[in-house]
Amino acid sequence: MMKGNPQSGPSLLANGRLAQLADWNEDIARQLASRDGIELTDDHWQVINTMRDYYQEYGVSPVKKLLKRSLQRSTGSGRFDDLLLDSLFPDGVLSQGSKIAGIPLPYLDVELEKSTYTGKPAKQDVSHFTDSFEFDGKNFPVTQTGHLLNHASWNEKVAGFMADKEGIALGDEHWEVLNFLRHFYFEFGIAPMVKILIKHMAEELGPDRASKERLYTLFPEGPARQGSRIAGLPEPQGCIDA
Repeated sequence: MMKGNPQSGPSLLANGRLAQLADWNEDIARQLASRDGIELTDDHWQVINTMRDYYQEYGVSPVKKLLKRSLQRSTGSGRFDDLLLDSLFPDGVLSQGSKIAGIPLPYLDVELEKSTYTGKPAKQDVSHFTDSFEFDGKNFPVTQTGHLLNHASWNEKVAGFMADKEGIALGDEHWEVLNFLRHFYFEFGIAPMVKILIKHMAEELGPDRASKERLYTLFPEGPARQGSRIAGLPEPQGCIDA
């Protein structure tokens, strides 16, 4: 678990969150919780430590479904369900829990879409579609990073067309990754960055199928960014293809 520099009076933002994440320690967590009328119990600490461990490993805060999955794995039970999490953090485990844990709010897909579609002209030295493209008699608007604005318009033919534009001929191995990305998105509500993708693929399909070398061979511009783009998903959260 990460440790911050102990302080008796941390600097807080207007929303009550730490101005400097490195200021966090357990005493400060108790102070932050007390401000919200919460006395931290073992269950609170289990959630806080799990959130901080996740942030330390991936550099992003977990969304709720991934937090619950991590809690289930760390505790060996499913007792940390929505009902318990809501009772521990009445203002929401993602907002209130992450504040007390001293980590940022999760970066959600809706925020990513806004951040990647500004209306400004896109760079021209890219292989993917920008602004929009025509296919099968239909127009498909995309973000500056080439991700479909209307994810429901995606299908396998559209994926093949987008991949062709990027110099990729989709084969079975590509589809294994694309289908995994889509399964992950519809289960957890986010497109995974590469570290999360590799870990989850290795757990389900085996480490050989999820090696970084293999994934980058299939998607040279990044299995998270390029893969999610061709899979018809939003841009992944966090440090995407590092």
